[in-house]
Amino acid sequence: MTKKDTTIDKVTDEPQAAEPAEVAAEKEIKTEKAEAAEQIVSLRDSATEDKVIKTSLNQPEELPDSVKKHLEKKKAERTDTRKKKRKKKADRRVTVGRAYVKASYNNTIITLTDKEGNVLSWASAGIAGFKGPKKSTPYAAQIITRIAVEKAKEYGLSEVNVFVRGVGTGRESAIRALNANGLVVTAIKDLTPIPHGGCRPKKPRRV
Repeated sequence: MTKKDTTIDKVTDEPQAAEPAEVAAEKEIKTEKAEAAEQIVSLRDSATEDKVIKTSLNQPEELPDSVKKHLEKKKAERTDTRKKKRKKKADRRVTVGRAYVKASYNNTIITLTDKEGNVLSWASAGIAGFKGPKKSTPYAAQIITRIAVEKAKEYGLSEVNVFVRGVGTGRESAIRALNANGLVVTAIKDLTPIPHGGCRPKKPRRV
């Protein structure tokens, strides 16, 4: 055996130096944390294994109680005045249509139609029970959009092109509410009339 071999044997035969207490404690803490994390992941997986996770994205929100009561009252009044015998409407399915938003300074009106312009549903601020200056608010526009969309969902409407007319405060919130209530907005067009010549201006005041 050479000198090199003897030196190697000596090195291997020597006992390894013991790790410091701090390093050993840190290793124990790390292993405990890893075990705890694995347990949490396994519990989470077992809890959500058979459950369907529901998200509130593009899900229509519920109408306020006051608006619901007002709509029920109006519906009851309408059923009393209508005739009992009515022809049954043919079931039609409309998946793609149009949404017309008329936003003036005093009111907001939402109309949902098919591609040809035949009305499926409509709603205005007065239907939802808003009166006076509250009719032109963005909140009123949200509520009436929800009412119109709920009616149009009976026909299977899912995608709309939006046509906006007017400069009222409810125009933007109405478009957002269409998307928030489950309709896919593919295009937005502004139809607000712009004066190109205008009326004759008033004569100047003599002072």
